[in-house]
Amino acid sequence: FSLPTVTFIILLSCRWIGILALYTVHKGQFNCPGGGLLHSYLLVLLILLASIICALSALVYISMQGTISNPGPRKSLPKLLYTRLLLYLPEFIWAVVGAVWVSDSSVHCEKTVINVIIGTVIASWVIIIFTIIGIVIVFDPLGGRKTFYFTDGVNRNLESSQSGQLLYNVKSTATRVWEKRIRLLCCCIVQNDDHRVAFTSIAELFRNYFSDTDLVPSDIAAGLTLLHQEQDKMESCPKDPEEVLCHSPSSLVTDDLDIEVENAAHYMLFAAAAYGWPYYIYTNPFTALCKLSGDCCRNRPTDSDITGSDRHNFHFGAILNITGLQYRDFIHISFHNKIYEIPFFVALDHKKEAIVVAVRGTLSFEDILTDLSADCEDLTLEDVLENGFVHKGITQAANYIYRKLINDGILNQAFTIAPEYKLVIVGHSLGGGTASILAIMLRNSFPTLKCYAFSPPGGLLSKSLADYTKRFIVSVIVGKDFVARLSMPNMEDLKRRIVRIVANCNRPKYQILLRGCWYEVFGGDPDDFPTELDGRNQDALTQPLLAEESLMVHRSPSYNALEDESHLNSPPQYPHLYLPGKIIHVVEESSSRRLCSSDIKYTARWSNETVFSSILISPKMITDHMPDVVLKALNSLSQEHGSCISC
Repeated sequence: FSLPTVTFIILLSCRWIGILALYTVHKGQFNCPGGGLLHSYLLVLLILLASIICALSALVYISMQGTISNPGPRKSLPKLLYTRLLLYLPEFIWAVVGAVWVSDSSVHCEKTVINVIIGTVIASWVIIIFTIIGIVIVFDPLGGRKTFYFTDGVNRNLESSQSGQLLYNVKSTATRVWEKRIRLLCCCIVQNDDHRVAFTSIAELFRNYFSDTDLVPSDIAAGLTLLHQEQDKMESCPKDPEEVLCHSPSSLVTDDLDIEVENAAHYMLFAAAAYGWPYYIYTNPFTALCKLSGDCCRNRPTDSDITGSDRHNFHFGAILNITGLQYRDFIHISFHNKIYEIPFFVALDHKKEAIVVAVRGTLSFEDILTDLSADCEDLTLEDVLENGFVHKGITQAANYIYRKLINDGILNQAFTIAPEYKLVIVGHSLGGGTASILAIMLRNSFPTLKCYAFSPPGGLLSKSLADYTKRFIVSVIVGKDFVARLSMPNMEDLKRRIVRIVANCNRPKYQILLRGCWYEVFGGDPDDFPTELDGRNQDALTQPLLAEESLMVHRSPSYNALEDESHLNSPPQYPHLYLPGKIIHVVEESSSRRLCSSDIKYTARWSNETVFSSILISPKMITDHMPDVVLKALNSLSQEHGSCISC
């Protein structure tokens, strides 16, 4: 409560000072008809706001006591919260009274006074409305019922049937709560049966993930900033000689890497172009609109098969400008976008003599729902022995494109035009994951196909399928890309790390957050926060990490997993899924900042899936995933390799 309440106190104090100044300046001007009512309104409002500020100040003081894992000094906090809640009643009543008085036609005071008081009444209503909205968003309807998730039926003296029914009811309630939240976020899209199934699946996923913790968003933010500083301290340590030697590839491997990087830089243009005009405007903010406005006046090409909505020809115009292709080079373009159905295009690449299938990444709510449908399902293919688990939502998207390419004869049409060309499938992010599974489906029919997956999701393929795809798929990952490390086991590992480091830090949360903000913005040396892990024996480390009574009594799987230093001994809650194909990891080697730009030097190396088995916390964990950053890194490496050859 500390930081948001301090912000609220500052706003209320400014409002209180403004009303006091108004009351002092116009004190002698309330002798008009109805002025006494307005005088009383301002006077009572000043007293009411002062009471609220005092209650909030006490709330801030108490909430700053103790640590995240030691709520003892904050035991009086619920009483203060209920006190603040009771003050909402007179605040609401007085806002209604103020609105009635201001709208009363019998009030004939100076216009300036009335206008200022109208502004005060409006401010009261705005604060009340936003407070209600905030409570609706933040409030957890489950409340104390969370403690039933992992209870022991014997300890609770309940019959097994009663305990099972109680657990089922709580889980069903939690699923409905998450489902309502998702529906609220997706209220702007048309919902059908597919959406409802996806909502339920995603709600169950969130329920399972958050059911065993009592962390609020600010706890998670504190944990992330602590993990980032701890990670930076570990990275600053000198590496072992063996670790350095293992990244020294042979010349043959280096030559193969250079060729693949050059190909990846070329095909990344197609993957970026699939995003259409949003990407083009984002990368060319000053000239894109002028160029697209000129393209929209042209007639659509009749020799290209275009489906879906593309008003004013903006998407197609952007694709043309990014790829540099001609109208006649496009076989099929689909802008159709629904859940599990994502846009793609098929074009002829004469430079590389390839038929390119480019799949778009995440750009809409429907795409996000496809991403979050992260259940596992079996991928069964004829003549492929390496069947295994795959990401459900992305597999359904790949099935949709497969049916379009094969059943609608799109690939047959392309190979009729260019029979000697090879098939290349590319995509970024969601598009990279979809392109990978699509390549697996098409591999038997097109043995020479190649797939380039740029920043694909980490939780995509089981180990057997990931090894199988190393023959024809190349994944490209830049830096500390969050999405490439995103899988349910990695998220569980991140949750365990957050719980451990947050629960054992001896500093108050507001100090952690303030120091973390300073570190993220201005840099400096990582803070060495004292922790309860220092000096504790092994027996103490096996105790529950949060001091909340409910979590101490009802042990959750996250805490049980922490009892062993290696959680590999316990069966995983989620199957391990991996990145597809051979992996090129592009990392930032050095950077020099100038006034308006920065010169970054990249290096690339072959990597393996174990490098991406943990989520890294960094300010660049999101930006490293962006398609323009991936394209810039690959172009830099490709140009550097070209200049070396010319030398």
